[in-house]
Amino acid sequence: MHKIKRDDLVKVIAGKDKDKQGKVLHVDTKNNKVLVEGCNMVTKHAKPSAGNPQGGITHKEAPIDISNVMLVVDGKATRVGFEVKDGKKVRVAKATGKVID
Repeated sequence: MHKIKRDDLVKVIAGKDKDKQGKVLHVDTKNNKVLVEGCNMVTKHAKPSAGNPQGGITHKEAPIDISNVMLVVDGKATRVGFEVKDGKKVRVAKATGKVID
């Protein structure tokens, strides 16, 4: 169980996109990276191919280290802890003590 999951709203706390918020599109637990919607955009030069006959320059998200994002709960960035409630391990917002999932 990890502190950041897919479809969470997160805030970037370091790097060129600092203070931006976005939805988590993908979590790579092996390399501790996350893909955040609209953050850390890179330009990719695509050669013309069968799938993309035009080719050209595309913009896409690049992974950010998971330590550089913070979970947003009720519009406020917060650290995440774990508690066992009713025999289930749940994520808890440290700022408010609110159960997240």
